[in-house]
Amino acid sequence: MSAGSERGAAAAPAGLPAPCASKVELRLSCRHLLDRDPLTKSDPSVALLQQAQGQWVQVGRTEVVRSSLHPVFSKVFTVDYYFEEVQRLRFEVYDTHGPSGFSCQEDDFLGGMECTLGQIVAQKKVTRPLLLKFGRNAGKSTITVIAEDISGNNGYVELSFRARKLDDKDLFSKSDPFLELFRVNDDQGLQLVYRTEVVKNNLNPVWEPFKVSLSSLCSCEETRPLKCLVWDYDSRGKHDFIGEFTTTFEEMQKVFREGQAQWDCVNPKYKQKRRSYKNSGAVVLADLKFHRVYSFLDYIMGGCQIHFTVAIDFTASNGDPRNSCSLHYINPYQPNEYLKALVSVGEICQDYDSDKRFSALGFGARIPPKYEGVRGGRAHPLPPTGIQGVVEAYQNCLPRVQLYGPTNVAPIISKVARVAAAEEHTGEASQYYILLILTDGVVTDMADTREAIVRASRLPMSIIIVGVGNADFTDMQVLDGDDGVLRSPRGEPALRDIVQFVPFRELKNASPAALAKCVLAEVPKQVVEYYSHRGLAPRGLDIPAGEVSPGCTP
Repeated sequence: MSAGSERGAAAAPAGLPAPCASKVELRLSCRHLLDRDPLTKSDPSVALLQQAQGQWVQVGRTEVVRSSLHPVFSKVFTVDYYFEEVQRLRFEVYDTHGPSGFSCQEDDFLGGMECTLGQIVAQKKVTRPLLLKFGRNAGKSTITVIAEDISGNNGYVELSFRARKLDDKDLFSKSDPFLELFRVNDDQGLQLVYRTEVVKNNLNPVWEPFKVSLSSLCSCEETRPLKCLVWDYDSRGKHDFIGEFTTTFEEMQKVFREGQAQWDCVNPKYKQKRRSYKNSGAVVLADLKFHRVYSFLDYIMGGCQIHFTVAIDFTASNGDPRNSCSLHYINPYQPNEYLKALVSVGEICQDYDSDKRFSALGFGARIPPKYEGVRGGRAHPLPPTGIQGVVEAYQNCLPRVQLYGPTNVAPIISKVARVAAAEEHTGEASQYYILLILTDGVVTDMADTREAIVRASRLPMSIIIVGVGNADFTDMQVLDGDDGVLRSPRGEPALRDIVQFVPFRELKNASPAALAKCVLAEVPKQVVEYYSHRGLAPRGLDIPAGEVSPGCTP
């Protein structure tokens, strides 16, 4: 469910191609490498490996920088980026003795570093110590990895053309002009970008404005040549050529800003034959607006933090945790469904939260010492650090609470929404909240939950609900807006689709990575939709999303 913005088109308009998968460039450098050569300094190179199905596979290798302990490598690695996956990378530095760019058994290992692509993207620049075998530090050696988004999802252009004093090609009436805009490809072939409508019987036509993605217009290369041809329409298809001109998107912006966006419409045959020939009219760029469409990666690399909160169902329907049939049973050899879902989702989210202090909430339990029920989520006194801290908090509280009921999740949603609402007033794309609710049954406060979700749809937050166990979750599907717009009991529609519901049993035998991919796949789109609707650009950029100065590139 996409949302527009009153400030301008915040998301790409219908009909434009969807952005391709995000691509990230990685640039490497090292400092204070170990010197393994007795007479000269080390000749370092770096091998990049990526984990696939539990195995490390070499992606590529940098060039060799001769005789340097502080190399800066020119080789750039381009990798595909997926938010919903844990993409593990390993960088291995060698003192190279073989030919440049090739591994050799005689190469000396100078140290390695492991991290995830998510960690690099979230920080934009990562510097880590290099480790030798068995985790020993390689002296003061460090490696620095810098990430840059090169997805090319640079938005779209709104153009409006008109013409003046075009040649009259018709004997008994005036010309019926239309304009064609072409992109010149690398092979010098012409790719049609847009064809205007025909303006009947008019030598000074004003064509309707149109929108085109920057990728379609010029392959995101603003200096790529563009060719405009003007024709006099003929119903039999034998259109009469009026004239043409060549420009670039870069030139379009420049001359439009200067108020001189006009080109002579020239017929090369006439120009060659007639010495006095000037033009067959003029084409004027009446309006130009460049709308930047930001990607999820733009916001993350701009410093947006993803805050993760987990809420766990402690109602009696889960069964006594001491019983092996309970959904909360702690098996020392096999994690239960709550833990599987928690770890698979949390491991990804923690890479995007700098302090990794997650909130752990519970609902449906009676709390000691008086064992009184609580209406909403009860937060852990000190937010645990990292996903393992949440796991330990969950395991520690199980023996100390009494599983009870009911399954009320509206207070949990409202609790996180209050924190997100405070962030909304900052006017920056700096904090986004993900609430993971793990429950074994249909919620009992459905009306209040729908109301809470509709209110939360206006805030920087997403809600993921994982149904564990074998209950009938049919009624929960209504909360996921995939089949239509969710409405509150009062009929108010949700501004955005922010809920993803997944029955765990459908992915019970899948890998943790597959579960995380299914659960988190919609989050990047939800983040972009929220900030686009608010007209907020990634931090560090001055121009709001969807709002541009005429003829200016953000």
